[in-house]
Amino acid sequence: MGGLPEKIQTWQMVQPTARNQKTGEVTAGILEKTEIPVPELGTGEVLVEIAGCGVCHTDLGYFYDGVPTVSKPPLTLGHEISGTVVAGDQAWMGKEVIIPAVMPCRKCILCKTGRGNRCLDQKMPGNSTGVYGGFSSHIPVPSIDLCEVKDRGDIALSHLAVVADAATTPYQAAKRADLQPGDNVVIVGITGGVGQYMGQTAKALGAKTVIGIARNQEKLDRALKFGADFVINSTDKDAIAVSKEFRGLCKENGLPGTGWKIFEVTGVKPGQEIALTLVSFTSKLIVVGFGMAKTEYAIGRLMAFDAEIIGTWGCLPEYYPIVLDMVLNGRINIQEFVETRPMSTIADTFAEAHKTPPMKRIVLTPDF
Repeated sequence: MGGLPEKIQTWQMVQPTARNQKTGEVTAGILEKTEIPVPELGTGEVLVEIAGCGVCHTDLGYFYDGVPTVSKPPLTLGHEISGTVVAGDQAWMGKEVIIPAVMPCRKCILCKTGRGNRCLDQKMPGNSTGVYGGFSSHIPVPSIDLCEVKDRGDIALSHLAVVADAATTPYQAAKRADLQPGDNVVIVGITGGVGQYMGQTAKALGAKTVIGIARNQEKLDRALKFGADFVINSTDKDAIAVSKEFRGLCKENGLPGTGWKIFEVTGVKPGQEIALTLVSFTSKLIVVGFGMAKTEYAIGRLMAFDAEIIGTWGCLPEYYPIVLDMVLNGRINIQEFVETRPMSTIADTFAEAHKTPPMKRIVLTPDF
C-alpha cells in the first residue's frame, strides 16, 4: 500500500470517437496518459489506490459508440474498481475495498423507497464523478458505499474489480425479477461480460433450469460448466428460429411453456428480438443490457400473455457484500472469467474488445 500521492496518474478519454452523419467520416477517439490533481478530501471521503479496473461494454460505448457521459471529456473512464484505501476517512484506512459502480445520494424518494440503484443523483466513476475514473492510479470516492474485502484467500484483489458491475448487476436483475428457487430462466447473451455471471447467479439463487443463448460455441460450452443446464447457439438464426428451438428443447426435456424469466443481457437488437419472441404466458422479461437500437414489439401481447417487461439498472451498494460472499465462497466463479493486463495497454485493449468480445473480462492493472 502506498501513501498519499502528489498527483493521480491516469488514462483520460480526451475525445470519444466521432462520426459525421452526412459523410460517414470517422474521427478516432483519443486516450491519453496524463496526471490530475489529488482533490482535498471532505468528511466521509477516501482516496483509493486502484488494484484493478475492469473493461466494461459501457466504457466501449462511451469511447466508440456515441453514448454520452454526464461529465464531458476529458475524463477518465472505468467503473469496475477494486483497491486499497490510502487516505481520508480513518475508519477505512488500509482496508481493501470494492467501489460500487453506482453510488446513490441516499436522500431522494427513490433512495428512501429501495430504488436507490436508479437514483437520479447517483454518482458513477468514469461518468459522473468529475474527471475521476478507474483507469488511474487512485480515485476519490465516498466511504459510505464501499464494500470491504475480507479473507479473500488466493483471489487477487485486482480480479475482484469485476464484482463492481459484472457480478453485481446480475444480482440486482435477479432481485428485480423476483427470482425464486425453482424458477426457470433464459439468459440471452449468457456468454458476455455480464451474462456469464447472470447464469451463475441465477443458479446460485436456486433456479431449477437455466437455458443460455449466444453465438460463441466455445463460450456456450463453458457456460454449461458454470450455471447453464442447456444452451442454444443462435449463430445465423433469426428470432423465430431460436424460439422454435427453445420450444423444442422444452418439449424434449419436459420443461413448462409458461412462467419463464428471461434476462436480455446483450443490449443489441438481435438479442432483444430473440428475448421478445420468447415472451409467452406469465413470463417476465428483464432488460439488463443497454443499447441504442430501437426494437419493435406488439405490446398488446403483454396483455394477452399476462406477461411483464422490466428494466433494471446497476446494483444497490447494500447488495455488494452478498455478491462478494458468493464469490469468495465459490458459488460464483470469477477466476475462470477474468484476465489482467497492464493499464498501459488500454488503447489496444479497447480496440480489441470493441472488435471481438474477449473470452474473459479484462481487468487493467496500474503500471504508471
